[in-house]
Amino acid sequence: MASEAAVDEDPEPAADYGERIVALSADDAAAGRIDKALATRLPELSRARIQALIAEGRVSREGAPVTDGSARALPGDYRLEIPPPAPAEPRPEAIPLTVLFEDAHLIVVDKPAGMAAHPGPGTESGTLVNALLHHCGDSLSGIGGVARPGIVHRLDKETSGVMVAAKTDAAHQGLSALFEAHDIERVYVAFTRGAPSPARGRIEAAIARSTHDRKKMAIVRSGGRNAITDYRVEGVFGPPDKPLAARVACQLETGRTHQIRVHLASKGSPCLGDPVYGSGPPAEKVKAAIATAGLTRQALHATILGFRHPITGETLRFETPPPADMAALEALLQAL
Repeated sequence: MASEAAVDEDPEPAADYGERIVALSADDAAAGRIDKALATRLPELSRARIQALIAEGRVSREGAPVTDGSARALPGDYRLEIPPPAPAEPRPEAIPLTVLFEDAHLIVVDKPAGMAAHPGPGTESGTLVNALLHHCGDSLSGIGGVARPGIVHRLDKETSGVMVAAKTDAAHQGLSALFEAHDIERVYVAFTRGAPSPARGRIEAAIARSTHDRKKMAIVRSGGRNAITDYRVEGVFGPPDKPLAARVACQLETGRTHQIRVHLASKGSPCLGDPVYGSGPPAEKVKAAIATAGLTRQALHATILGFRHPITGETLRFETPPPADMAALEALLQAL
């Protein structure tokens, strides 16, 4: 079996911490303030974040500390030391889980849309980790790190579907090795604007964080990480010669953040309801169907997860249908 390490959603995208060296030219310095000039050159950092780093004494120019972000920028080499975020210790929360499988080593759940995989800025509670800590108790403590105990892959907050988490160190190591080797079967169902052409194919395009919006990923010609998506159109809705929407199955050969969403958008057929990569409204009939179905997120569901149990060697395969919002959307699209 071959698939991704974690879709939409592999372990965190490129870290926003570490050392940055920025060489400001005279043209850069013409931007005026130091914080403004650095923010222009480092789009992954907000101006407020740069101001905070300056206040903490983590910015220097040519070896001399920068103490005032509002001072006029000068040409030269600026060094920024960006500390990693301090991991918050998640707390157990009695959140209901749809458990598909559980033994002493691992647990497989059907994650609902709207639930983040693990805590992060702005999402300190209500996550899958919080639910697992309550459900699994002390057995989960510390496995895989304080902030992400048991988590070996993730789905976007608004992507639903099958996820596996480890309950022991041995299972965590074994699952991590399977994902790293792409020895995992993972299939996703997406409903798209129009239909990708041809009806079956492979998208191979490297992905990196967008230089224009740090919250987005983008296809890049150089750099980035190789990303491969195999897709198949399972059905079209509307006129066959010019579909208004389609149901598309995607299997991943690699796992990059937002991979399916970015790749489908690159084919001109983004996921319906995707607020980030939608790139344009669907046809009015499709828009009406989305509203009637109550879909308020990207129409993307992790429908199949298959792997060999890292401890027992048993072959496991789990399949769940798209949840109510996507099922309602499909029924309405079929009537177009």
